[in-house]
Amino acid sequence: MIDLDVPDAESMTALGERLAAVLRAGDLVLLGGDLGAGKTTLAQGVGAGLGVRGPVTSPTFVIARVHPSLVDGPPLVHVDAYRLGGWDELEDIDLEATLDEAVTLVEWGEGVAEGLAGDRLEIHIDRSHGADLGDVRHVRVRAVGGRWDEAALVAAVAP
Repeated sequence: MIDLDVPDAESMTALGERLAAVLRAGDLVLLGGDLGAGKTTLAQGVGAGLGVRGPVTSPTFVIARVHPSLVDGPPLVHVDAYRLGGWDELEDIDLEATLDEAVTLVEWGEGVAEGLAGDRLEIHIDRSHGADLGDVRHVRVRAVGGRWDEAALVAAVAP
């Protein structure tokens, strides 16, 4: 498990860009955290790092968006599971059809989307509390499965 503090939105975007350097087609990234924690900001950084057509915005009302690559890399499938009632509704989106060929990033995926892949990154973002902490976010990155090289992941997400 990797723990780090991210001081502001610009740094969260940069974290997403660094994370994109280790992502490849077939990867699943689950994002969790409270409203306003920075999940979409991190997703925007991943999209920028992957070189996909944007803008990457919260897909809350459309549930899922596909962002094709502009640089011959994998597309980004950006999903918002906030309004989904569970696995059955997630399965109706048919993410399995693109899972092997895209980087799939699911906001609000904790407790809902783990069944999509045995190998995945689980990222949880917590807002810091206290007037002296400002916009600092605490980010926990957990690699699940044999796909991930922990040292490479640590090197990629370290500021």
